[in-house]
Amino acid sequence: MSDRQEKVLAYLKEHNIPFTCYEHPEGKTIEEAKRWWRDDGSVHCKNIFMRNHKGNQHYLICFHCDHDLDIHDLEARLKAALQAQGKPSCGKLSFASPERMMKYLGLEPGSVSPFGLINDEEHHVHLFLDAALLDDHNYRQPEHKTLSFHPNDCRGTVVIALEDFERYLRELGNTYEFIRLY
Repeated sequence: MSDRQEKVLAYLKEHNIPFTCYEHPEGKTIEEAKRWWRDDGSVHCKNIFMRNHKGNQHYLICFHCDHDLDIHDLEARLKAALQAQGKPSCGKLSFASPERMMKYLGLEPGSVSPFGLINDEEHHVHLFLDAALLDDHNYRQPEHKTLSFHPNDCRGTVVIALEDFERYLRELGNTYEFIRLY
């Protein structure tokens, strides 16, 4: 188990946030990781780390692993969500560099996860989660909605109940919101 994974699990335990975790061979892409994921009824999430055109704001975006996002549509949706809250527009988005990913999330490409927010002590990164993750049709047992993410290491998977994941986010202090991404 890597130090990054141990840090995530220790954080969850320290805050009494229930989860399960299992290890598997490396899966840096969704296609690779799908070979190792358990059929446990959880929604496996894809995570992308982006920056605005000025490079002064960063966004982590989480959504169902079987979907892709159109960058221009994503920009429009994020812009509308931010402006509705009286916040500045995200403007043109691009993928953040590996250096920015390391600076703000303490992660390398292939291991991006909302658990990287543990390393964002200044709460710089804003998290957008697809509202579709809340939809019952994504779950075999809607009363037990669970999500799956890398524990900051692509050789493991954390399965966490949606309500416990939201508790984790509140504990962290980063801003986050659910919006329709597609």
